[in-house]
Amino acid sequence: MEDLVSIIMPTYNSGRFVMESIESIIRQSYYNFELLITDDASSDNTMEILESCAKKDKRIRIFRLPKNMGAGSARNKSIKEAKGKYIAFCDSDDTWMPDKLEKQIRFMQKYNYCFCFASYFTCNEEGKRLGVVIAPSSVSLIDTKRDDKIGFLTAIYDTSFYGKFYMPTLRKRQDWAFVLQILQKCKMAYALKEPLACYRLSKSSISSNKLSLIKFNAKVYKAVFGYSTFHSYCYLFGLFLPTHAIKLLNKQITNIRYKNKFGY
Repeated sequence: MEDLVSIIMPTYNSGRFVMESIESIIRQSYYNFELLITDDASSDNTMEILESCAKKDKRIRIFRLPKNMGAGSARNKSIKEAKGKYIAFCDSDDTWMPDKLEKQIRFMQKYNYCFCFASYFTCNEEGKRLGVVIAPSSVSLIDTKRDDKIGFLTAIYDTSFYGKFYMPTLRKRQDWAFVLQILQKCKMAYALKEPLACYRLSKSSISSNKLSLIKFNAKVYKAVFGYSTFHSYCYLFGLFLPTHAIKLLNKQITNIRYKNKFGY
């Protein structure tokens, strides 16, 4: 029998896109999963959509926070309730390719990997592909400390190695902090080069304004490594930002290189 995969999805006023995200998970060729959705006190019709989906598919489990606490707290609630050997992540405006889970789980099982990720497409709010992010074959803790190279919508880890991990309660960049925590234990993460998901670039995306994230990047170093404020900003400006600038340049080159192959 296939090992159970727990898929973690936070929602907050996600009524516009969440149905599409859920449908992309329900269509997975890998059947044995549970989708744990924790709503972060939405004020729109998100809960109505979630409850409707849960009635149609018993693999969907819904939770709700009593007040808005941020995506990290919402994910932590779902992680706490998760029963799967593997834990995967998909945000409420992103989508997966139908064979994403199957390919990544088989990849992890074949090589006995603890932590896996993959390449992914970027798309606009209407779902039109804008480009592709090709994952490096592998990343280490030091690599990821300098800049986040793992598309969180493709991240999967095996709890049988080191148990469950929980996110620091940061309002932003908690996903990067989470990845760093895992890499402190397993040291390396390995990737499939094939794009297996689509990351939606929306106007309301947390990562849409990179400059506003500088202070939160520094907070990650404090939360994960215990750095002082001074040390955190030294690392940020001395290593993170130069490495991130190179990544953005490589991203532009990659989009040009793969444009004809993927047809965006």
